This record gives sequence, C-alpha cells and structure tokens, in this order.
Amino acid sequence: MKKIILLLLISIFYQTAFAQKEGYWDKERATTKEITVLAGEKMIVKSDDFPVGTTELIYRITILDENQQLAGSLVSLLKAIPDPTGISQGSAGAVFIMSKISGSDKCKYAVFSTNDLATAYQKDGKTDKACVYQEVPLSKDARRLSIDKSSCLQANTANLWFGFESSNWIMKQKIILEVVPWVDTKLSRGWTLENRKYVINQCKTSALARKLSSSDDFCICLEEKIQKQYKFQEFQKLLAIEQAKAYKDYGNSCFSEMNGSKAVLDNLRLQASNFSKKGDYGNAIAQYNAIINDGKASALDYSAIGYTYLLTKQYGKAIKALKEGEKLDDTELLVKLNLAHAYLLNDDYRAAKAIYKEYETQNVTDSVSWIQKINTDFATFKKLGLPSADFDKVLKLLER
Repeated sequence: MKKIILLLLISIFYQTAFAQKEGYWDKERATTKEITVLAGEKMIVKSDDFPVGTTELIYRITILDENQQLAGSLVSLLKAIPDPTGISQGSAGAVFIMSKISGSDKCKYAVFSTNDLATAYQKDGKTDKACVYQEVPLSKDARRLSIDKSSCLQANTANLWFGFESSNWIMKQKIILEVVPWVDTKLSRGWTLENRKYVINQCKTSALARKLSSSDDFCICLEEKIQKQYKFQEFQKLLAIEQAKAYKDYGNSCFSEMNGSKAVLDNLRLQASNFSKKGDYGNAIAQYNAIINDGKASALDYSAIGYTYLLTKQYGKAIKALKEGEKLDDTELLVKLNLAHAYLLNDDYRAAKAIYKEYETQNVTDSVSWIQKINTDFATFKKLGLPSADFDKVLKLLER
C-alpha cells in the first residue's frame, strides 16, 4: 500500500514540475464538516466562503461508521501537491487512500451552485439542475472542479451546496465533507474583467483623459498602476477623496510616460481646426486659448488664433496675439501676414502696407507664395463680410 502511495505522489510531482500554476491551496478557508444524515433522509450542506480568485477546488466525501475516523485530512494531502493539474492526472487515487476504510454505508450526493436549487432538491429530490450528481451510492468519493471544466464554478462563485441522500433506511450515517479551494494568485487580487472595466470607465471621465483624442492607452496605463498597488477590494474601500487622488496621481504619471502633453496639444489643435472648418470660431478660439493658458503655445498657435480673431472681427485681440507670436518666432511669415491683415482691417493701411511689401517675394509655406495666400485670405474675408475697401488697393500694390 505504501508503495502505491509513493508511486502516485512521484507521478504527481513529475507532472506538475512542467505545469506549475501561480497559486496555492487555501487551507485557512477549507471546509471540513461532519454531517449526520438520518435514515432515508436528505440533507444539504453549504460550503464555507471561497476566497476571491478561486479557480478550482477539490472535495472529498467519506461515509464512516459510528466509531471510524479519518486517518489524514484532505488539506494535509494537498500540501504535497503544489498544482491542481496533478489532481486531474491520476492523483485522485491518492485522495481515496488517505482515509481509513470507510464504512459499509453508502449515499448518493449532488452539488448545486445556488441555495435555491439545493433547497428544491431537499424537498423533491430532483437533480436535473445539479452541476454534479452521483447516482450510484458510494461510501467515498473525491473530485476536482475547475472554472474551465465545470459549471459548478464561475469567476464569482462564493459557495457550493452539497446535497446528501442516505441509502440506509435503518441507521443514521456520518458523512465527512472536505472542500479545499485553489486560489489563483493574480485573480485573488480581485481584478476581474468587470472590475478593470470599472476603473477604465472612471478614468475616461477624468479631465486629463478628456484632453486626449484617444484615451484608451492612457486609461489602461492608469488601471494597471492602480491594479499593481491595490487589491480591488482595498481600492473599493478607499474614501472617494482617496480614490480621486489615486486617479490624479497615477494619471499624471501615465500622462508623463506617454508624452501626454504633446498629445493634448495636438488634440486641442485638431479640435480647433475642426471647429474653424465648421464655422464655429468661438470654440476654435477656446481651444487655442487652452494651449496659450497652459504656456505651451507656438508662434503658429498665435498665428492661428490671430487669424480666427480676424474672422470674428476682433481686430484688437488679433493684433495682440500676433505680436506675441512675433516674439516667439520673428521669421514665421504666417504671423507676419496675419498681422498685416489685422492692421488693414483695423484701418491702419500704412502699417499693413509696410508688411505686405516687405515679404511679397517670399513663400509663407514650402508650396504657397505670399501673394497666393493673400488672395485666398481676401476671398475668405469677403465671404464673411469683413471690410474690403482696401483689398484691391493691396493687390495692385503687389503687382508693381
């Protein structure tokens, strides 16, 4: 007998050495219950609560005569088995051997995933909704249940209910039920798919996330940092103000790692451009002001907001913004041209004329000439009803 046990354990260790799972048998929250079932009756027993992250379990049922005892607990056996995969590869035999010869009595049993199903079984004896049903009476049994192979276990299963039916119509039976959960180390932190989605969705409502055109990578980064620092249960128990601080601190960290400042600026510029194309100049100006107020504006940002001020007939603001752009880059001709437009529309033809003439032979971009851009801008100004009395005068000036 000892040789058989030794061979079984050697086989287990050999098999599990190549397929270790990150987890542990939770002996602290194992169920061990002694149940007395009266002759011919049915009884249901609820397991103790399974810990978060339970993905598998082993249960053993042993029927004893009145004076019999177990030689060794299921927990003591599983200490020698580091991985649940070994249980499914022949080690169930070792589970049986580790108890004394059971009594001659036998029983049927069923396993249910809810209390309601178990209670119904106790009343009517129906087992069609059981996730495990042992129809042939046994004196002992042991099985492994896992999330991927049994309907008994789901990701959020907290308990199972065991129903026993005595096959002895004269004497009572003493049944020992043992259940030991296997806890996946990673899942034990409580970060299920739904819980991760919860944090990501909360992130997407944050001020930083709203500044980004695509916040997915940012929010995944934040979620991973929170997941690393806290178990989900711990994070849930934080005060609202503490959770808000965690979102802010980890958000700032992810923002820096992702070069988020550039992404935010690019997004603001894109939004401003889209608003301008739709004729929503007020919102376009608001986006450019967000860049300026953050101290991150370039000469081209000042050029763009100055041009938009012109379209809304805010000439004084346009001149002020464009002069700020000049300070950043005195060689940027789009700033110079928009400043000339601003002077012209603000009835300062002399100041406008000097700028128009100074750069008339140059290009404002690599493919658009100074004069081409003036013609395009004047057409836009006319369309919007801006004062156009001096437009022809400027164009004749540039023809000389």
